[in-house]
Amino acid sequence: MAIEIERKFLVSNDRWRLQADSGVHYRQGYLSHDPRRCVRVRIAGDQAWLNIKCATSPIRRLEYDYPVPLEDAQEMLKMLRSEDCVDKVRYRIRQGQHEWEVDVFEGTNAGLVVAEIELDDEEEAFEKPDWLGREVSDDPRYYNMNLAKQPYTTW
Repeated sequence: MAIEIERKFLVSNDRWRLQADSGVHYRQGYLSHDPRRCVRVRIAGDQAWLNIKCATSPIRRLEYDYPVPLEDAQEMLKMLRSEDCVDKVRYRIRQGQHEWEVDVFEGTNAGLVVAEIELDDEEEAFEKPDWLGREVSDDPRYYNMNLAKQPYTTW
């Protein structure tokens, strides 16, 4: 069983860009929008996955990822409505013992920039970079699944 412990923060400034990699475009669509369980198809660059997440707390989820052929993922995304999809560019940044993922959202979520960190334990300490803003781990509006249904630009 795969467990994901993830904390999510808003980004307060652009200083993160000084440390970031070149970024990868992500397009993901949701086949299920259940608040506690979701199924999504995701394309990142030239790779694709089917992903299942089951929430057990605001920062802890059971997570299962299965690689799928890129063509199959593209076909699944074409069948979804645009409001079931999210587009973003993901950048990775090494900070101390951890890797941050900074998502710069596009389309109807343009203007939103979120940083995520995966931890081994819910109480694990981590270094907070100076570009990190307010924590939004427990705010469901910032879950990608919910951003597909109610985009940031409509808040």
